[in-house]
Amino acid sequence: MSGTFSKIKSTFNLLKSIDFDQLAKLSQKVDLQKVMEGFSKLDDKQLKMLMNMMNGGSRKKKELPEINGDFYELHLRLGDEDKALQLRVREFMEREIKPIVNNYWLHDDFPFEVIPKFAELGLCGVTYRGYGCPGKSFLMEGIIAMEMGRIDASIATFFGVQSGLAMGSIYMCGSEEQKQEWLPAMHELKKIGAFGLTEPEVGSGAAGGLTTTVKRTENGWVLNGQKKWIGNATFADLIIIWARDVDDGEVKGFIVRKDTPGMSVEKIKGKMALRIVQNGLITLTGCVVQENDRLPGVNSFKDTAKILQMTRAGVAWMAVGCARGAYENALDYTRKRKQFGKPIASFQLIQNHLVEMLSNLTAMQSMVYRLSELQDEGLLKDEHASLAKVFCSLRTRDIVSRAREVMGGNGILLDHNVARFVADAEAIYSYEGTKEINSLIVGRAITGFSAFV
Repeated sequence: MSGTFSKIKSTFNLLKSIDFDQLAKLSQKVDLQKVMEGFSKLDDKQLKMLMNMMNGGSRKKKELPEINGDFYELHLRLGDEDKALQLRVREFMEREIKPIVNNYWLHDDFPFEVIPKFAELGLCGVTYRGYGCPGKSFLMEGIIAMEMGRIDASIATFFGVQSGLAMGSIYMCGSEEQKQEWLPAMHELKKIGAFGLTEPEVGSGAAGGLTTTVKRTENGWVLNGQKKWIGNATFADLIIIWARDVDDGEVKGFIVRKDTPGMSVEKIKGKMALRIVQNGLITLTGCVVQENDRLPGVNSFKDTAKILQMTRAGVAWMAVGCARGAYENALDYTRKRKQFGKPIASFQLIQNHLVEMLSNLTAMQSMVYRLSELQDEGLLKDEHASLAKVFCSLRTRDIVSRAREVMGGNGILLDHNVARFVADAEAIYSYEGTKEINSLIVGRAITGFSAFV
């Protein structure tokens, strides 16, 4: 009898909980008998899952972790002033460059309108002291290169040519008069510089013999030859030209001013990478440069190599930036893109790709941080910079490839901000010394044998 009363009581309580108006509306849409029969066949686990789905709309939306390529928080090694500068550069790149970069990259154009805005950052010649330059550490210079590369490698390259190669040549090898004339204006981006070393037939093997020649005459130094792949060349106010002296066979450096008779610049078109960078083919035909525009601190290729050593570390940092940009954009995409009703970031295979990308990125960051610390301590050697260039450019290739892969077909579209990194990584891999050349520099250092031929 007690069992019967218990059933009656449960039934009564059930009836009180039912909204018969809603039940009537539901009966018009579905076969309630079949629904009840189906529910009765579900086990406890299935019923729990069903209830979770029904309650999902009332649950608080899950907070996802911040997208941060600096997984080991290396930025904490910076002082407050440098942290603030890093964030200022990041904010500038996000605000001024990111919205326009795809269009300029697509059309092989340069956003000249951002140059005055760049100048307001006050970062050109970031490591130099005097001449209006801020005198920051090489570590900070690297971080700036990374932050620029994180948004666009072309803009980072423009900055690297201006601040590193062109200004660096004058700062390290120029006379005081040359420094006073050019460095303050270049720091403010009122004068744009370029660096003319690579030739149509001579790239990484420049130390073995430049084909561009120079000869001293009564009228001045006469330059003849060609330079290729020279960034900023199409609009530069000055180009640092490196040439072999036909009289003593040694390399010398010159400041060649814009519109100097005998110098012509042709824009290189049809590039698949760094399309925003305005690369030029420079032709020098009886181009006369006066003695006061010769860099007095250059007496051999060893002097040129000092500048390349200084800037090669920046290229490694740029590779890190390119990889970080690809990783962060890919991670963001996988958290938003849904397949089978859930974000693809929840899939095991996607997470595996992301973790491998982050692992390589973290290793790269750790390496370049230490590289710049060595540079700031005056301990940087060619082999240090070369090893970083080799490792980082290789790992960048892998990261951008995986970033494209996790995005599927959408990865080849500019709008998703990874396709540029995939293409630009190829240029970073090759310039400032190919992987093979830099490997031989490191190989010579660790074995004691030179394998150069």
